Amino acid sequence: MARAGSPGGAPIGLGIVNAVLDELAWRGFIAHSTDPDALRARLDEGPITFYVGFDPTAPSIHMGNLVQLMLVRLMQAAGHRPLLLVGGSTGLIGDPKQTSERNLNPKELVHQWADGIRAQVAKFVDFDGPAAARVVNNYDWTAELSTLDFLRDIGKHFSVNRMLDREVVKARLEAGISYTEFSYVLLQSLDYLELHRRYGCELQTGGSDQWGNITAGVDLIRRAEAHRVHAMATPLLTKADGTKFGKTESGTVWLDPAMTSPYAFHQFFLNAEDAMVGSYLRIFTTRGAEEIAELERQTAESPHLRAAQRALADDITDLVHSRAEREAATAAAAAIFGRGDLDQLDAGVLAAVARELGGVTLEAGQEPPSVVDLLAAAGVVASRSAARRAIQEGGAYVNNTKVTDPDAVLADADLLAGRYVVVRRGKRTVGAVQVAR
Repeated sequence: MARAGSPGGAPIGLGIVNAVLDELAWRGFIAHSTDPDALRARLDEGPITFYVGFDPTAPSIHMGNLVQLMLVRLMQAAGHRPLLLVGGSTGLIGDPKQTSERNLNPKELVHQWADGIRAQVAKFVDFDGPAAARVVNNYDWTAELSTLDFLRDIGKHFSVNRMLDREVVKARLEAGISYTEFSYVLLQSLDYLELHRRYGCELQTGGSDQWGNITAGVDLIRRAEAHRVHAMATPLLTKADGTKFGKTESGTVWLDPAMTSPYAFHQFFLNAEDAMVGSYLRIFTTRGAEEIAELERQTAESPHLRAAQRALADDITDLVHSRAEREAATAAAAAIFGRGDLDQLDAGVLAAVARELGGVTLEAGQEPPSVVDLLAAAGVVASRSAARRAIQEGGAYVNNTKVTDPDAVLADADLLAGRYVVVRRGKRTVGAVQVAR
């Protein structure tokens, strides 16, 4: 993957830290900023310490978190010092949702998730040099904080009237909101204050859906310390129709390979919409303006080649997983459609392929299943009779081998990794079946 660069393609150096604002703006990272001119003036003075938080409300971070991590990488490449905060305490509470109260997870589970997320986010930053990153956990300064101290030292700076005016609170007032979730903004604001006191943190970044919480922290530092600090929020990425980016029919796209396989991850980006792929390239890769413009031109002129999508999927899969995992994913995709050897795919990749294709499990009886059964079970045909017609017409394949006998049955030797079968009708309609032995 190319090194981070300016819109013209020149690398960002530690001596031109202010250029990062122009880089972030061009790439589409800036939706809100408390005072852009003041932040630019502060950056003129030299590197700053900044932070972004990740609450462990699930075992893994996801696509929305990846936007923040890409911003962190650009900021660090420009010489700024990142603090990656894992919310061991805020994860116990949960930021209020627009619709309903969150279920509170057990402490032990949240702490387990926090440890996992700590390891995940650490992969994306450099822990050496003058801009060395640090991973922190807000449980460290809240676990022993008494209720009285919290109310006296933090609560006194918050107006209930202003808290009631927050959009998410107004949306929940009719249905009801607990004091626990109502108070979440105080905990997140405390994080900024603590990081400011401990590490001189002067900038918080996050998604635009967190803007109310982020600016509350800025105001708390002004009230408690009489210091001026900054905040910046990224836009929420969407698809062309305005729906949320990072969601599929099967759920969220996670960064943990056990939850979203490298194959499924690569396929997700490979299927990015033509209208949006340029925006995603600017956010999720470090390719320069000229290169992205060329990829957009190729996509407009020859959309079937999916040049921009391939660049996007390759770059981000290399970063999140590894080049080896990306090569395995591309090899699997080629093999599924007859352009590679399915026998060369390992069991883990085959399992991921089967999940992505909506694979079903076929219980093996005393008799081996027929190819007709496999085609119907995989959903590549509408019925058993349609499966027989596909075979008779020469359009049915098992593991990329054409089937010509409508009465053919599966042999043990046909099972990939001892349990999987990939079936295909024609060139593009593919399914998978796991045969239980």
